[in-house]
Amino acid sequence: MSKKSQTAEMIINAVIVILTVTGTVLMLTGKPEEGALQSTGIENFKFYTVLTNVFCGVIAAVYLVLCLLNKNTDRMAALKLAAVCGVAITFAVVAFMFGPLYGYPQFYKRGNLLFHLLEPLTAMTEFIFVKRKKMPFRFTVIAAVPTLLYGIGYLLNILINGIGGPWPYTNDFYAFLSWGWPVGILIFTVITLSAFGVACIFRAVSNRRAVR
Repeated sequence: MSKKSQTAEMIINAVIVILTVTGTVLMLTGKPEEGALQSTGIENFKFYTVLTNVFCGVIAAVYLVLCLLNKNTDRMAALKLAAVCGVAITFAVVAFMFGPLYGYPQFYKRGNLLFHLLEPLTAMTEFIFVKRKKMPFRFTVIAAVPTLLYGIGYLLNILINGIGGPWPYTNDFYAFLSWGWPVGILIFTVITLSAFGVACIFRAVSNRRAVR
C-alpha cells in the first residue's frame, strides 16, 4: 500500500472513530422524543442501529492503532467486512424502509444523523475505495454472525421477559412480532440472510480492486 493510500485510510478510520464517539455521547445524553429509534441513556444500546455503529467504531479504532504502529492489518479484514455489513444494513433499513414509512426528519436528528447516515456512508466509502488483499468466501459468513446473534438475543429476551407494555417499555421495540412469532422469526431470518448478501457484495467489490 502506498503512503498516500495509507494516509487516506487512516484519516477515514479516524473520522469513523470521531463519528462513533460523538454519536454515542449524543445518544446517551438525548431523550426519546428527540428522534425515532432512540431511548434514554444506556438503553440505546439495545438497538441494532446503535450497536452496529459502535462495533464499526471500535473496529476502526483498533485498525487505526495498527496503522499508526505500522502493523499488519490483513487479519482485520473479516471484522472490517462485518462492521461495514452492519452499518450498511442500518443505513438501508432507515433510508428505504423506516424513512419512507414514517418520515425522514425524525430518523436523522442528533445521534441518529451520525448513526443512520454519516457513519454508514463513511464506512462504506472506505470499504469500497481502500484496496486490501483478496478475502476468502468464509469472511462473508463471519460478517453475518453479529446480525444472527442480535436476532437470537432479541427473540430470547422476549421469550424470557415477554413483550412488555407500550413504547418505550416494550421488548419488541422494532415491532417485528406484531404479526406473531412465525412472522417475527421469518423477518430475522431474512435480515440475517440480507447481512450475508450485503457481505458478499462488499467482498466482491473489494476483491475486484484487491492488491495483487
